[in-house]
Amino acid sequence: MTVYVDDMHRTPLGQYGRMKMCHMIADSTDELLAMADKIGVARRWIQKRGTANEHFDIATRKRALAVQHGAVEITMRQLAMKCRDKKKA
Repeated sequence: MTVYVDDMHRTPLGQYGRMKMCHMIADSTDELLAMADKIGVARRWIQKRGTANEHFDIATRKRALAVQHGAVEITMRQLAMKCRDKKKA
């Protein structure tokens, strides 16, 4: 089981005001919530909970913390493919 963070912060899509954002997903909800707890992201900010597209939008500072705690860096395309594969499962 793994947590993943994408590279959206490197694109114009990742700009939210002055912040740069990315997505954080995981192989399971429990793992996603555990990482959110570790990096200080409130569980209430989860998006699309219970679906194949379940994720958190996180700022680059939180992304760095997630990577320090073992999250795997992937591209936006890889993230989209992982969500697609979850739908098929």
